[in-house]
Amino acid sequence: MPSPLNITNLPAPRVPIIDERTGLISREWYRFFLNLFTLVGNGSNSIGLEDLQLGPPFATVDEINNSTDVKTQGFATSPSQDGLLAQIVELQKQVQALAVAPPTTPQLKRARYGSFYDTTTQTGTTINTAKAITFNTTDLSNGVYLGSPTSRVYVDTEGIYNYQLSIQLDKTSGGNEDFYIWFRVNGVDVANSASYIQIQGNNAEIFSALNYFFDLKSGDYVEIMFSVSDLSVELGAFAAAPPVPAIPSIILTVANNIEGASI
Repeated sequence: MPSPLNITNLPAPRVPIIDERTGLISREWYRFFLNLFTLVGNGSNSIGLEDLQLGPPFATVDEINNSTDVKTQGFATSPSQDGLLAQIVELQKQVQALAVAPPTTPQLKRARYGSFYDTTTQTGTTINTAKAITFNTTDLSNGVYLGSPTSRVYVDTEGIYNYQLSIQLDKTSGGNEDFYIWFRVNGVDVANSASYIQIQGNNAEIFSALNYFFDLKSGDYVEIMFSVSDLSVELGAFAAAPPVPAIPSIILTVANNIEGASI
């Protein structure tokens, strides 16, 4: 006795039945129907089943839906044919659903990034008072850009952004003094975003780096704030001294390269 037939898997729902370039049936659906035709005997009785083209008629979708017993309607009666009929009916339903389904367009994530730095030394105006760090150079920019004032770094697309920065601190007199740095979003301090550095001695230099993730909407901006306990603490910029290139007071890079970011 021949083994029950199994229809090959349907092409994925995104595969159109008609190829838009040629106006003919698409390759995937052609292979599916060709395989189906081969499975049911290619118009012959060699596999032991009645020829689907010449044998008992199969039910339409409406007839199947309106009947609780296919066999009483004069349709296929063998177990193999019953299983095959059920698969064909399911195929008909899926093809009909595809015909009325709205077209979908794949959504690709839009890469957004920016790179900025400042070539000047930045100092506090008053001790223990918040001041925004500014930038005077845009290295790279695509959807992330400097605003006015240039302390504001804007984004034009909703998403999760990674703000990474490095700062060069300098001290111009002796003693121990404090430097604080934190973030603001749209003018509001970000809770638990501050860092603290103590710098000691005249001509002492410290390099520091940090990063922070922000869930931003289009038009939001981020600022980097700082405060010092003494005006001798500053963000220092240094000219090039071969073989070393110039040292900016701050370098900032921004990217929305987080998986699952908004499109």
